[in-house]
Amino acid sequence: MSEAKQPIKSIVTPSRLEYDFTPGIATTRFLRHMEEGRIVGQRCAECTKVYVPARGSCPRCGVATKEEVEVGPNGTVTTFCVVRVPSENIDLTLPYTAAHILLDGADIPFFALIQECDAADVRMGMRVEAVWAAKEEWGPTFENIRYFRPIDEPDVPFDDFKEHL
Repeated sequence: MSEAKQPIKSIVTPSRLEYDFTPGIATTRFLRHMEEGRIVGQRCAECTKVYVPARGSCPRCGVATKEEVEVGPNGTVTTFCVVRVPSENIDLTLPYTAAHILLDGADIPFFALIQECDAADVRMGMRVEAVWAAKEEWGPTFENIRYFRPIDEPDVPFDDFKEHL
């Protein structure tokens, strides 16, 4: 008679993803503007929403977006997450805060780091500004913006950004 086998409950295994990204026309234009120190989105001609980064078409209306609109570099924290779990691939002091930032003039937030403040002080509605890398380090990449930091402006009321959650 054989012993009963214990069920396997978990497995830890390393994984690695490598990929090449070929940007389309809209993303290429967005990245070229980033290389110049400008954040530029595109406005939908139907619903007038401004998308950053530009996608080339409106996900809501399905029409091509061609009008370019410069936005930011200031914005509003719409949601955030305090990270307390270490990762061997992320070299940040714990805890750190990742947030959705709605740039002034944009209609869709994007994910970025919040630095230069305690994680406990980050809140929805908090006003922030982009902190750029040194100009000599700029390239066609979103990494030109190192992180966002709080600015001395009043918080934005929830009702003013709730549709962007």
